[in-house]
Amino acid sequence: MHNIEIILGLLLVVTILAVVAERLVIPYPILLVLSGLVLGFIPGLPNVEINPELVFLVFLPPLVTSAAWYIPWKDFLANLRPILLLSTGLVLATTSAVAVVAHAVMSGVTWPTAFVLGAVVSPTDAVASTTIFQRLRVPGRIVTVLESESLVNDATGLVAYRFAVATAITGVFSIWEASLRFFVVGIGGVLIGLGLGWIIAWMHRRLDDPSIEITMTILMSYASYLLAERCGVSGVLAAMTIGMYHRWQSSDLLSARTRIAARAVWEIIVFLLNGLIFILIGLELPSILDTISGKLTATLLWNGILISAVVICVRLLWVFPATYIPRLLSRRLRERDPYPPWQNVLLIGWTGMRGVLSLAAALALPLTTTNEIPFPGRDLIIFFTFCVILITLVLQGLTLPLLIRWLKVTEDVDTERKEMEARLQAAQAAIARIEELTAQDNVLAQLEMVEWLRTQYQDRIRRFSACCDEMNDGSYEQLAAFEYLQQEVLAAERKILIRLRNQGTINDEVLLRIERDLDLDEVRLRG
Repeated sequence: MHNIEIILGLLLVVTILAVVAERLVIPYPILLVLSGLVLGFIPGLPNVEINPELVFLVFLPPLVTSAAWYIPWKDFLANLRPILLLSTGLVLATTSAVAVVAHAVMSGVTWPTAFVLGAVVSPTDAVASTTIFQRLRVPGRIVTVLESESLVNDATGLVAYRFAVATAITGVFSIWEASLRFFVVGIGGVLIGLGLGWIIAWMHRRLDDPSIEITMTILMSYASYLLAERCGVSGVLAAMTIGMYHRWQSSDLLSARTRIAARAVWEIIVFLLNGLIFILIGLELPSILDTISGKLTATLLWNGILISAVVICVRLLWVFPATYIPRLLSRRLRERDPYPPWQNVLLIGWTGMRGVLSLAAALALPLTTTNEIPFPGRDLIIFFTFCVILITLVLQGLTLPLLIRWLKVTEDVDTERKEMEARLQAAQAAIARIEELTAQDNVLAQLEMVEWLRTQYQDRIRRFSACCDEMNDGSYEQLAAFEYLQQEVLAAERKILIRLRNQGTINDEVLLRIERDLDLDEVRLRG
């Protein structure tokens, strides 16, 4: 009962802080972490500790599946080369660089301990990057690369982590075994995700109940993660794969009613889990400080800053050669994918936030080795991991909007143009189908509503054609004015409906039915 009260209290705090973050125009994960730090030192409040198993089992699967849902499958495949360079090469480079620096400058840190630290802090955080980039208008390709990297590199980081821990415990390491294990873990996770994705698609074809279908999507994210972990492969990749597969199939499998409800349910789940996990990171600090009680000195703090600087600098040094050297060596690659602006590359280099996965991995370190002696440097690894999370999340997260404005990186206009062109083609296909059906069926041709329907789609064609012309001309004033007009018209409709309800002309049920249509129109207007 006491734990339930704590969770409910934290959810209330999360909601309030999210509102404050909205007013301050900063990503709410940053405010939650900082607020958790403050709350953790308030006397009399209960001491909160993160259970690593709770993070891996309860939080990670739905958050990874949800993040994967918004990654376009074709864009993922089109950017597979930069994604793999970041999620494998950069992770291994960061692990090695951190290990070398930690072993060189910190007395008593053995090579196995140094590599464990490097493996823990090497992967970027899918939750942090997704949450922060939702509020920033940047090119879609950058978002796809960063979010995909933060999902795929979890597998690389966890494999490196497991072998580094095994080496620290047993003192034995095999590069061949580690390499084979990496491929088995990755491919196995993807195959399990695809298999369960096919099963859930089969079930969706035989169902038409939003409540059951939405529940099934949530449970399948956990099922994919658990089954993969039981089989000794990547649960993160399994949860990611099932999310991407289900998104690819959802347009054919799910009814409109289910898709609208599912989006609302998943948004609430993701918000609550995100909020809890970030505030728990901040609340964990007092427990972390307890583990190094009596050892905390200025030297330790500087070492934490040094490790964080290594993590940030290695990424910045990696992204430019990884972006430009392959194009320099391959003419075909240059022709297919020209050199990107350096501003975009720098933005990717600066976006390397660490989060809950790193902290959970550090907290999950065993207490002792096979010889029943304390795990070497466990408390220091946990402390340095927290330093890296705090510095990367707060420093990079807060400066990202400023960096985007300074670099003048803007959202792709081409994406909006393609959206309008797709809407135009869909409306044209609807008109063609109306003409086809009315030509074949005399009963349909005589219906008065057919002309109304035809007029509706002709209006859409004129509107979308005008939008495409505005985008091609580079002028958005008339388009913005038209959107403003639509919003005012919807507001007027909603106002008169409320007045009719208050006067008793219609009841609440009628109001809700009409209001739902107006809400759908407003959501469609705002994208």
